[in-house]
Amino acid sequence: MPENSSLTCLVTGGAGFIGSHLVDALLADPTVKEVRVLDNFSSGHREFLAHHAQDSRLKIHEVELLALEKILPHFAGVDQIFHLAANPDARWGLDNTRLDLEQETLVTYNVLEAMRRHKVPRIVFSSSGTVYGDVGTTVTHELLGPALPISLYGAGKVASEALISAFCSTFGLSAIIFRFGNITGERTTHGVVFDFIGQLVKNSGDLTVLGNGYQAKPYVYVRDLVAGLMFGQKKCAALAPSQFNVFNLAPGGATNVRFTANELVAQLGFSVRTKIHYGESAQGWPGDVPQSRMDSSKLAQAGFPMPRSSDEAVRLAINRILHWLAEHPAAAAGLRLPADAKLAPKIS
Repeated sequence: MPENSSLTCLVTGGAGFIGSHLVDALLADPTVKEVRVLDNFSSGHREFLAHHAQDSRLKIHEVELLALEKILPHFAGVDQIFHLAANPDARWGLDNTRLDLEQETLVTYNVLEAMRRHKVPRIVFSSSGTVYGDVGTTVTHELLGPALPISLYGAGKVASEALISAFCSTFGLSAIIFRFGNITGERTTHGVVFDFIGQLVKNSGDLTVLGNGYQAKPYVYVRDLVAGLMFGQKKCAALAPSQFNVFNLAPGGATNVRFTANELVAQLGFSVRTKIHYGESAQGWPGDVPQSRMDSSKLAQAGFPMPRSSDEAVRLAINRILHWLAEHPAAAAGLRLPADAKLAPKIS
């Protein structure tokens, strides 16, 4: 029997876009005995995990992470936490300014406190490149500071990172913090590709872009991200108590919105049909960081080089999103294919 054959993992937000892919990877690992999913299903979907219905190792619990006493029992006997639960879309914080305080900072405190009470030793945390703030095309690395985010979402991530640092130092936890680039791929529930497809369903003749389309950020294909999280679990297990480490998880370079819009229209077979309309602003919406570049050399040196470039990630993700929508029309988080779409061949 493998050395860690009794590993019990808990995934917060495990029914969401990234979380469901992580659950796939964990259940494919023979050393994992049990995967517990905690999700309030505000943006997660049971359908994303339906293909694991016969796997008795998966335990799904609908629970609000803000309710500390209710989540405490689920942390008993856990070896590894993957904390992914969060406000999935930074724009939502514009209307509800408590959202990121609650779903980033307070939820992270509750997770850490539950870990402390049940002596759960390790956590892998999903942070974001938004913590660096608006530094233009400066290539951000893990020691760049001070962290001055321009969105409430980014502020919530900074506060969560600080709590993790403090809990590790004070209570002997071990942690790996990943600062993600933009994540894209099948089961997406938000983001630029999601928004563009929604527009084209209503009218395939016109596509309106927020901003001038030159906004450019590094993109990660979701399954590449999950491979990074699985690598992070191993790194976390190797850490001594009270130690933690921070890694950027994003490719070098960036992909602009114009590339994404043109690639989506082409893969739908709408290049001749669709007119793309661009605005004039360099920023898509208040709190948006229009330019982002991230240095992942530290992660590569640790043993996980990014598998593909940002443009490659976007091209593959669009292809996988469109074919997934075609194959799972009832589990598409409210999204569907535009009428008369003629998809490009599936990329293997």
